[in-house]
Amino acid sequence: MSQTRYDHLVIVQAQHPWQSITRDFLRTAAKPLIVVLGPTASGKTGFSIQLAHFLTNTCQKSAEIINADSRQLYTYLDIGTAKITQEEMENVPHHLLSVLDPKQPVTIGWYQREATMLIDQLHGKRSVPMLVGGSMLYISSIIDGLVPVEKSDPAIRSRLESDYRVDEGKALWKRLEGIDPESAAAIPYQNKQYLLRALEMYELTGKTKSQLGTQSLCPYDLLIFGIQRERSELVDRINQRTKQMLENGWIEEVQSLIDLGYSIDDPAMESSGYREIAEFLEKQTNKQDLIEKISAKTRQYAKRQMTWWRHDERIVWLDGESLSESK
Repeated sequence: MSQTRYDHLVIVQAQHPWQSITRDFLRTAAKPLIVVLGPTASGKTGFSIQLAHFLTNTCQKSAEIINADSRQLYTYLDIGTAKITQEEMENVPHHLLSVLDPKQPVTIGWYQREATMLIDQLHGKRSVPMLVGGSMLYISSIIDGLVPVEKSDPAIRSRLESDYRVDEGKALWKRLEGIDPESAAAIPYQNKQYLLRALEMYELTGKTKSQLGTQSLCPYDLLIFGIQRERSELVDRINQRTKQMLENGWIEEVQSLIDLGYSIDDPAMESSGYREIAEFLEKQTNKQDLIEKISAKTRQYAKRQMTWWRHDERIVWLDGESLSESK
């Protein structure tokens, strides 16, 4: 097998393409689950459609996609989450898109139950489920059998809420980084819900979120594809995509959410860029500064994603640029 290395990641090349890997996998998998992951703007959506058509047309296996992007679960958040359009789906069935109101909080436990139910339903009708997205904890809840802890304490939560308001979570995130660097790598300080939950769990039990996230054996046969690009290329794609989203009406999308009665305190507005645009609309700051702020935040998130997945030897890493050229 010919391989290239980007940042210590093995990238499969054309001499042993993903098509043959997929065919070999399907020959022996009793309960197949194909996962497509990777940093934001790497090209997961396009490849997932390409893969789904390959499964249907070449392998004679019907395929359906289950969203694993936490922000795409919400209605009205379309442009800023790069949510796939009906046209882009190319008749491939998709699940768990636009299923929650922006005011509804979402937990790992909820997602795990919903995604597992869908996977089992698809197996029941002999379809191949594909889990596609970049939300690390959501994917881990399925492929690692993560068992989330659900209990809560109102007094602790109230105090943490008060601490969060002091500097919008920066000091609390530093606290989490000191006690649980693994969880901190996946949770930005802007994600108030997950940040407070991780700290609350530590105060309740004396154990970190990583320690409490017990695992069971994954009940599925896994094939995990990761899409990777050269760092400089990924940075360019993130910067260009941010500009394109704003040109496509992202600011207007946020304004429409505000007009509907949603605010920056709602769970969905924790999505990358939405809070920044809401503040831009309120303060009418410089638009170029807004672009740079969102792009920088997105690049930081992409870095956290790769830090999370870097040492997972189950992942077959594919060169995103080569995939684009082969379409």
